[in-house]
Order: sequence, then structure tokens, then C-alpha cells
Amino acid sequence: MSQPVDPVKLTADLIRCPSVTPAEGGALGVLETLLSDAGFTCTRVDRNGIANLYARWGTRGANRSFGFNGHTDVVPVGDLSAWTQDPFGAAIVDGWMYGRGATDMKSGVAAFAAAAIDFIRETPPDGAVILAITGDEEGDAQDGTTALLDWMAANGERMTHCLVGEPTCPNEMGDMMKIGRRGSMTCWFTATGVQGHSAYPHRAKNPMSALVKLLARLEEKPLDEGTDHFDASTLAITTIDCGNPANNVIPAKGTATVNIRFNDSHSGASLTDWLKSHAQAVERETGVHIACRIQISGESFLTPPGELSEMIARAVKAETGRTPELSTSGGTSDARFVKNHCPVVEFGLVGKTMHQVDERVQVDQIHQLKSIYTRILRDYFA
Repeated sequence: MSQPVDPVKLTADLIRCPSVTPAEGGALGVLETLLSDAGFTCTRVDRNGIANLYARWGTRGANRSFGFNGHTDVVPVGDLSAWTQDPFGAAIVDGWMYGRGATDMKSGVAAFAAAAIDFIRETPPDGAVILAITGDEEGDAQDGTTALLDWMAANGERMTHCLVGEPTCPNEMGDMMKIGRRGSMTCWFTATGVQGHSAYPHRAKNPMSALVKLLARLEEKPLDEGTDHFDASTLAITTIDCGNPANNVIPAKGTATVNIRFNDSHSGASLTDWLKSHAQAVERETGVHIACRIQISGESFLTPPGELSEMIARAVKAETGRTPELSTSGGTSDARFVKNHCPVVEFGLVGKTMHQVDERVQVDQIHQLKSIYTRILRDYFA
């Protein structure tokens, strides 16, 4: 009889792999060996220098295929001297395991891998269990989960439902799960006017004045008041600059950037039109040309409350005593890609220390998360 997989040891093994995006660092190799030895069919789905791993136990194209999506890449360490523990040492101090990725999200990957292996050994399900693990979630995300989904589509692989293991709980284990995410987009404005002497502003066309006017228009009214499952959309001015070292020269060019987090009352396309219409109006008023470059990182999406979210909520309550809030708050995640493939919900650890110096996870919560994931698998295939 095989021994249960220890998710704490596996978390430590993954933390010791220096997998700062885009480096694989050996993390996917650790998972591939473990999962292959347990009978999973593993395929590396690398694209453009990004390492990804697809692992399936069971029949390809099974009617019920429960998937897990996660990532082993991590953000940079930052100021190494500020850490009290080696960020790639996985030291355990007073019940906490320290390391970059401890919370976001090597512990989540380890907990599900451990749960999946034990589950298929103890009660082989009528269906498939799938892990789609990327090395590009913290980067540009162009060749990570999207590469896995493209490969799946080309090879007849499919998840019928998916759980993303991002840290979702703000304060206590089990207090929140994500059933959707806001959309995210960034607009870079470049205003081009006519340079001149600040003593003779009538002889110039000031791009900075045009940008200030434009930004004031964009902030004048709220984008919306929120929807049934989403908070109000937000627009944030993140920078405005012209690189002008002189205090008596009106510059010829200036730039400004805004970031919008939007709910399901908008789309990237509708907000693009809105931004461009305001830019064009200010251009007509000032004679300053304003160009827009827009990047849509992801559209808003919602997995309506139903069987999937209810099943996960029951499992969480059974193991933690808490009924998780159904939320769409926070930034983006790779669930924005998975939602085009199958219904998707996110649940994971408390995320208080993610991306921080001395990122750490409570050891007991890693075991608890494995128990939650195990219960989800049992209930799904029951």
C-alpha cells in the first residue's frame, strides 16, 4: 500500500526550485516525476521558451474530467537582505513555511497533486483527473495556460470542470472563493503638440494641458455602480509624464497611462471605444493629437452560482467550518483563459503574504487544503 503523498514535503521541494518567471527552475520536473510514477500521462507543452506541464489520469475525452489549473512560476525575490529566511530554502519556523511561492501558489499545486494521487490510488474514478500547470502565470501569460489550452484543443483533451488554485482567502482559511474576475485593460495616451516658450503659451500647443483635460474627463463620472456579482468598475491614472528637464519650455510631447478594472456591464471593446471617443473630443478642442495604445489583459467573466460552486463551498465548509463568500474581487488570474474552455471556480489559501518579503504559509493549512481538494474530487466523482 502506497504511503499518502505529503503536501508539505512537496511544497518544500517546489519552493527549493528557483522558478522565477520565465525560468522553470526544476519545479515542473519535480511534478512530472511524481505524477508519472503515480500513473499519470504527462506531456510537456513548452512554447516560446515557457515550460508547461499537462498531466492526465484516466481516459482522454472522458465524460467527466475534473481539471486543476495552477502555476509554479513565482515573482522575483526583491530585496534579498530584507528576507529573514532563504527565499528558496523552504525553512519551517514556528509552524510557517517560508519561501517565494509558498502562498502563490506552490502550496496549492502541491496540495492538489497530493490529493489527486491519493484519490486515484484509493478510489479510481470513472473519468479523468487533469493537472494543467504553467510556468507563465506571473509573466506575460502569452505562452502559459493559453499554450496548454491550445494544445488540449489540438489533441482532443478536455476538462469538463476546472478548479484554479490561486490563494483566494483574504483573512481566514475558507472565507472566500472566486466565481469570476473583473476585466483588466491599460491605455497608453501619447499627446503631440507644438513646443514653445512658457512665456508665450499662445504660440505653442501644450500636450500636457490636453492630457490633464482628458484625464479629468475620464475621471469625471463613475464608470458604473456595480452589478449583481461585481463591484463598481474603476479607472486609475498610473502615470503622466513628458521627461521635460526645463521649467520654461512647453514640451512637444507627453504621455499618460490609465488602468481600468471593469465588471460585466462593459467589454474591452466598449471601453476602448469610450477611451478613444474622449481622446478624439479633447483633440478637437485643443488641436493636440492624442494617440491611444490599448492592451486588454482579460475580459470580465462569471461562472454563475450553481452545482460547481456549491460543491466546492460544501467541501470547504466541511473542512474549515466556514461557508466561503462567492466573490469576483481582486486582480486577474489564469481563470480568464480557462473560462473559454469549461466552467471554472477558484479556491486556495489565505493570500496575505503573496509577493511580499518573507512570503510564507501555515503548514497546517497546506494539509487542510489537501483535505479540501480531496473532498472535492470525491464529491465530483461520487
